[in-house]
Amino acid sequence: MFLYVILVPLCSGVAQSVKIPREPKAGEYDKIIRRLMENPNARVVILFANEDDIRRLLEAAKKANQTGHFLWVGSDSWGSKISPVLHQEVVADGAVTILPKRMSVRGFDRYFVSRTLDNNRRNIWFAEFWEDNFHCKLSRHALRKGSGIKKCTNHERIGKDSSYEQEGKVQFVIDAVYSMAHALHNMHKQLCPGKVGLCSKMDPINGTMLLKFIRNVNFTGIAGNPVLFNENGDAPGRYDIYQYQMKNNTTEYKVIGQWTDQLHLNMQAMQWPGVSGQVPVSICSQPCRPGERKKIVKGIPCCWHCERCDGYQYQADRYTCKMCPFNLRPNENHTGCRPIPIVKLEWSSPWAVIPVFIAILGILATLFVVVTFIRYNDTPIVKASGRELSYVLLTGIFLCYATTFLMISTPDVGICSLRRIFLGLGMSISYAALLTKTNRIYRIFEQGKKSVSAPRFISPASQLVITFSLISVQLIGVCIWFGVDPSQAIIDYEDQRTANPEFSRGVLKCDISDLSLICLLGYSMLLMVTCTVYAIKTRGVPETFNEAKPIGFTMYTTCIVWLAFIPIFFGTSQSTEKMYIQTTTLTISVSLSASVSLGMLYMPKVYIVLFHPEQNVPKRKRSLKAVVTAATMSNKFTQKGSFRPNGEAKSELCESLETQCEYCNSSCIFCDEM
Repeated sequence: MFLYVILVPLCSGVAQSVKIPREPKAGEYDKIIRRLMENPNARVVILFANEDDIRRLLEAAKKANQTGHFLWVGSDSWGSKISPVLHQEVVADGAVTILPKRMSVRGFDRYFVSRTLDNNRRNIWFAEFWEDNFHCKLSRHALRKGSGIKKCTNHERIGKDSSYEQEGKVQFVIDAVYSMAHALHNMHKQLCPGKVGLCSKMDPINGTMLLKFIRNVNFTGIAGNPVLFNENGDAPGRYDIYQYQMKNNTTEYKVIGQWTDQLHLNMQAMQWPGVSGQVPVSICSQPCRPGERKKIVKGIPCCWHCERCDGYQYQADRYTCKMCPFNLRPNENHTGCRPIPIVKLEWSSPWAVIPVFIAILGILATLFVVVTFIRYNDTPIVKASGRELSYVLLTGIFLCYATTFLMISTPDVGICSLRRIFLGLGMSISYAALLTKTNRIYRIFEQGKKSVSAPRFISPASQLVITFSLISVQLIGVCIWFGVDPSQAIIDYEDQRTANPEFSRGVLKCDISDLSLICLLGYSMLLMVTCTVYAIKTRGVPETFNEAKPIGFTMYTTCIVWLAFIPIFFGTSQSTEKMYIQTTTLTISVSLSASVSLGMLYMPKVYIVLFHPEQNVPKRKRSLKAVVTAATMSNKFTQKGSFRPNGEAKSELCESLETQCEYCNSSCIFCDEM
């Protein structure tokens, strides 16, 4: 058998549960006190122990210098007895105890004080009670010399020769006996109707059946209270609540409340130890703040540590933190979730103002060149530049600038579809036209090395067919992409999912990944690289022959721009500002590519057309045969020139071809005439 000491903070659990052995060893109570002190904030101790264990536990607390630390709550075994607190009054001060609510049975007092050894022989323990109550011995042989104990005379009387007070549990013993009697009576009526004594069904008595009859009894007890049992077999609780109080060096058990179906407590009647007299605080752990979960201490269910729900977690209940859904973030105190703000590139953002400004200037410059070319469409300079491909190239340059506005506009299905189409289309048109031009020049001069016959597909109509064929590859690729993966606008919550939820944002953007974007621009870059290769191959063409040199410089510069773009674009893929940096970098790179083409290929022509019209005059007509011959002789003299000082080969070439092309002083105009 074990008795229990329970350390309870003011919460809904138990901090410590300690067993008191039936035969405790030396130091066992000191060990129990040390166990209770492991939780210094939990001070309420509930005792289910006998009088001796209670007294020795109070003594151990006093020995450990814990007077006033623990608040004791005793069961009915403590009640209002003096023996548990004898010589431990200071330690027990403030203890709260209970006793079953009881009444004195007046007839029992009259009966019990009339009992003697002669009229109460059936009680085998009565003789032992007699000796203990009167401090005497019934047998002369039990007397010891010098013990001071006399021999019982059998003339002693209870209440006269000794103190007497009715035991508080007499009422319950009487009610228990009557409960058994009522149960047996009811059982007999049901199993043995009309018979006197036990019938065969009650011989022997079935204990399980008898228990059911006991639980079903309902009668008025000796004190006038109803005697009955609930579904658990317990009688209704009726208790008086006491507090052991010290005042002016006097002690008493004072009634402070009662329990009859519910608690009735007189707080004004309670008195607490200590100078302040405040209600003692007993709590194993402080309450957790909002957004913190309780992590129960192992083995101590009423004690916990408070852990913050960090990151994107919120407090689901007192013991659990859960992750917010992907489109939500926790509120300020992590007690719930709230929507993540949605961001996009705004027109007023500095990341957008600069690209838009460059695009507007580029569009105005492009329109200015187009208007100039249309106005002076039949002048030699415009005709010599290849009017058809020039207008195609200017269209591509215009689309490159216009792409900036699509990249900054609020994404939706329409905008995302236009981005897919025009982001790579403008560059494809531009580089397809330039590639066709450089390839034409290359083929003319390569053909001149072999014969004076003109190469195939160098007419303006053929050049347009080649250009649009190259452009169609880009359009076909985009159409296939639309079929496989239709365009849509999405909200990306991972792009700006920062460690601190307060800075997290959802990014409204088109469903174009970095890889898809590179694939979209890949064909344009392929055209650009191919055009650059042809520009390198035609670098030996005379400076005034068509546009080989300006195209070469354009492509070299464009390659540098895009070589700078790639590391910036992919190097910022992990940045929280990824959307802004990549969009701005991409739009500026596209605009710079268009600006390089516009500035190097068209601005010099516009300058001559507008400010030096005297140079915009027709030269002597030359046949294609003369041009090819010039290309052939240019190749020969170029080879000779490799063995001469700089400039000599060129001078000799100019002198030899003066009657055929006159390209040393002005541009050949055969491009528009073939």
